[in-house]
Amino acid sequence: MKKQFRIKKNEEFSRILSLKRVKSSRLFVVYHAPKREENARVGISVSKKLGDAVTRNRVKRQLRMMCLSVIDFEKDPMDLVIIVRKPFLEGSFQDNKNDLEKLIKKNIIKQYE
Repeated sequence: MKKQFRIKKNEEFSRILSLKRVKSSRLFVVYHAPKREENARVGISVSKKLGDAVTRNRVKRQLRMMCLSVIDFEKDPMDLVIIVRKPFLEGSFQDNKNDLEKLIKKNIIKQYE
């Protein structure tokens, strides 16, 4: 995922979290807000409770790859902060991707249409 599609600054995370627009599933908690830039952006948060640094980095890499196929950064009208839950580690990549896709496509994107 290109850096222009990532949320990095703490102020941006705080802005999206403070709006309290949230959808959740067994694997993810997704906060969303209308986009401020021309592209949709994604911020990823993985708690230390999920594992050591190697595990957390693997989860973030997988999640960035999932976002590339699920989100159309040019057209989708929102910024997202995705928080990963512990059951993510138990599922396969495809199952986790399907759960994220259901959560984003069916719940969040429809709110902005």
